[in-house]
Amino acid sequence: MKVILFGATGMVGQGVLRECLLDSGIESVLAVGRSPIGERQPKLREIVRGDFTDYSDVEAQLTGYDACFFCLGVSSIGMEEDRYRHFTYDITLAAAKTLSRLNPQMVFVYVTGRGTDSTEQGPLMWARVKGKTENDLLKLPFKAAYMFRPAGIQPLHGIRSKTAWVQAIYVGTAPLLSLLNRVAPKYMTTTEQVGRAMIKVAREGYPRAVLESEDINRL
Repeated sequence: MKVILFGATGMVGQGVLRECLLDSGIESVLAVGRSPIGERQPKLREIVRGDFTDYSDVEAQLTGYDACFFCLGVSSIGMEEDRYRHFTYDITLAAAKTLSRLNPQMVFVYVTGRGTDSTEQGPLMWARVKGKTENDLLKLPFKAAYMFRPAGIQPLHGIRSKTAWVQAIYVGTAPLLSLLNRVAPKYMTTTEQVGRAMIKVAREGYPRAVLESEDINRL
């Protein structure tokens, strides 16, 4: 399986990249992001770019892949809806539309979040935008598309959040997060479990297009 990974330097993306590189069934990984990963592996290639709305200059490099794991995203905290929509909806759909055209047999897996609003009508701005993004991704002509809605995610194996205050919370609450992952899988998962679950649904499929934390942990 050949994989394209967006957002490999983020916390979730780091976890997904780790599992992809460890998986002997994955032949190659193409990481697309804003900054270099800083890691060299025989089956890892990178495209570093600033424009995530137009891929016409790199289409040849995006062709021939079996799966895309889309982990690129931003926090909605302190952000106006138009700006958040650009980073969440516009950028995601620009990549997805290009990939569905170039790789019609591709499986597309998108990381959203628990509480995403599929009706697009609820009071929470981020949830409406995420819901619109999910809904329009599911309309694209991929072989299959899956929406991952984790609640809390515990970083493992030295993976760190790029946001300092978030990383401090993870460090301070690590024992509690480990306990929650065992006793409350509905509300907690790990970067390792997310990565492995993405690979598994890309290979084998899943009965539902939307996966919550308990589905991710079950895989």
